[in-house]
Amino acid sequence: MKTQDIFIAHPNTTEQVNALQAFMQALKIKFEITREENYNPEFVEKIQKSRQDYRDGKGKVVTMDELNRLWK
Repeated sequence: MKTQDIFIAHPNTTEQVNALQAFMQALKIKFEITREENYNPEFVEKIQKSRQDYRDGKGKVVTMDELNRLWK
């Protein structure tokens, strides 16, 4: 039976990567390995810049009430 479930793991070490890969192969589960460099570099740069802007105090906190008013 095929399911629609997708699992995303974030291993921290090469040992964890190897263990996960061996586990998936042993159970004959299809998997793929992606790395951050597979993302569009321009997109990654924009995200990193926005995070830095927020750390530098350039962000704005919006309350749920303010968001709800936008939808109306």
